[in-house]
Amino acid sequence: MSTLIENDEQMNNQRLLPRIVLIACGSFSPPTPMHFRMFEIARDYFTTRGTHHVVGGIVSPTHDSYKKKGLVAGTHRFAMIKLALQSSDWIKASDWELQQPEWSQTLKVLQYHQNFMNNYINSPLEYDMNGTIPGWLPSGLRERQDPVQLKLLCGADLLESFAVPGLWADEDIENIVGTHGLVVISRHGSNAEKFIFESDLLTKYQENITLITNWIPNEVSSTVIRRLLSRGQSVKYLLDDRVIDYVKMQELFDCKRFNLDNRQTSSLNMFCCGDNVVDVGQSRKKLLPSRHGPGQVVQVVTTEKGMEVSTELQSNVDGRDASDAKKKRRTDAVNV
Repeated sequence: MSTLIENDEQMNNQRLLPRIVLIACGSFSPPTPMHFRMFEIARDYFTTRGTHHVVGGIVSPTHDSYKKKGLVAGTHRFAMIKLALQSSDWIKASDWELQQPEWSQTLKVLQYHQNFMNNYINSPLEYDMNGTIPGWLPSGLRERQDPVQLKLLCGADLLESFAVPGLWADEDIENIVGTHGLVVISRHGSNAEKFIFESDLLTKYQENITLITNWIPNEVSSTVIRRLLSRGQSVKYLLDDRVIDYVKMQELFDCKRFNLDNRQTSSLNMFCCGDNVVDVGQSRKKLLPSRHGPGQVVQVVTTEKGMEVSTELQSNVDGRDASDAKKKRRTDAVNV
């Protein structure tokens, strides 16, 4: 009985707490478990302290025009993120950035997703949203009528990049931190507090910056993963098995084929998004017309004989506003 009472009290507290959604922006080339582990660390932090109710998490891969070293096509990055998140019931992938004509500033990404969520909450009927309910939208948003706040989830390296001359506009930093807020996952012994102290702008909005220590260090980065793949070395246990299978099938990151690990792929269910051709062994098979973009999801089933089935499963179409696209590119620091 006491357990039921405690659960009821916890639910009542959540109904009263301000609601937040976490978003991580970056390359995700490829996505590593730590990219998603940050979400779990942050949610636990807010739940333990009882200050906010985390209602959702969003992963937003950057546009192909970002031109970062090691950046593979957005269709592949979005597919890998979707594969890696199949086990999560609250973190979802957004392809809004990928669908834009060009690279978008981080501030624009935050503004779009927060505005969409709050417009959805205030819209009484589904058709008021023009029928475009994106797959990244957190569930249960309409259980309450109060707005949600979107916070940028990042590592300490992004926080420190604010000090790099010419990398960020002061106006963007002020809007990101002042309007939305930062949730920074940092290593034990890092100087995040000192960095904030030395910045007048960040000190001004320090109440909107949540610093969370990750007590379980994980130094595995996308850069390290790409290096191992290009050398034909194993990345097993460093990436989700489904992501490894996808990398193998698509021969991404200059990987040495069939030498990534010792696993067999005789029965593999693969979900890939917006891809026109999938390689299985020496076979190349047409999947869908080129009009299908990153939001289009297809299932590829392979057996020992090669690819057997390819069917379109769903269309995840985000609402878009091309007028939000940045006309003049400013290099944005997203170091993942």
